[in-house]
Amino acid sequence: MNSLVGYAFVTGEVLIKSDGTPWRPLVHLRDIAAAFISVIEAPRELIHNEAFNVGQSTENYQIREIAEIVCEVVPGSRTRYAADGGPDRRCYRVDCGKIVDRLKNFRPQWTVRSGVEELYEAFRRHGLTLADSEGPRYLRIAHIQEALRTRRLGNDLRQPESAERSRTSASTAAMTL
Repeated sequence: MNSLVGYAFVTGEVLIKSDGTPWRPLVHLRDIAAAFISVIEAPRELIHNEAFNVGQSTENYQIREIAEIVCEVVPGSRTRYAADGGPDRRCYRVDCGKIVDRLKNFRPQWTVRSGVEELYEAFRRHGLTLADSEGPRYLRIAHIQEALRTRRLGNDLRQPESAERSRTSASTAAMTL
């Protein structure tokens, strides 16, 4: 969703890189944080050895539905399907009923629409650029590729030992000041 909104903001296009049919469960970071707090505060017998899907069951969307919401929020934007986009086998929906039933103090507040609105306002306020949205600052794969190119990461995606030692030494020095 972040990429769809960012690209729409800087180009006017909501670029879908699949056929738009895959389902995605979406949840806002603030609702995830609220879930952590609820679990920490919950009686142990309610949460011990349990797994919870965090979010709202109503916030499962097909990619094309997310694109429609982005187009409604980002002025002048329109959906474009990538020429090489086809079906995406990664398709999933989740039921988040268990966390709401079990943890009475957890009530997710955010929807996809409110998240898109928040992102659009942040991008507008901070002047997101195409270079930002496609570069290593915000695009995870570009960030990793740059770290590999500059050898801040090894081919195993771990920091080289010398960088790890330098970071540890710097942390130790900072703590002793």
